[in-house]
Amino acid sequence: MRAILDIISIILELYVWLLIASAILSWLIAFNVVNTRNPFVASVAEFLYKITEPVLRPIRNLMPSFGGLDISPVIVILIIMFLQRVIAYYIYPNVI
Repeated sequence: MRAILDIISIILELYVWLLIASAILSWLIAFNVVNTRNPFVASVAEFLYKITEPVLRPIRNLMPSFGGLDISPVIVILIIMFLQRVIAYYIYPNVI
């Protein structure tokens, strides 16, 4: 059972990094640092969008509009950090 909890923790940590990469890539695209006509950049951006958007969309629907500022990745990262703490402090020690 501890192995399953370790795998869940690793997946959550990986998803945090994917959220950060998605946010950074969106900034780079918005400020024209990278060009989406490049096939590699386009494929990476599409992959990150498809991975992160299903989780971010419901949060964006619940949040009020802050203009051009999107804080939904921060909220998702905080939720993931909370889940990791619950697993580490309450579930993991009680599993044999």
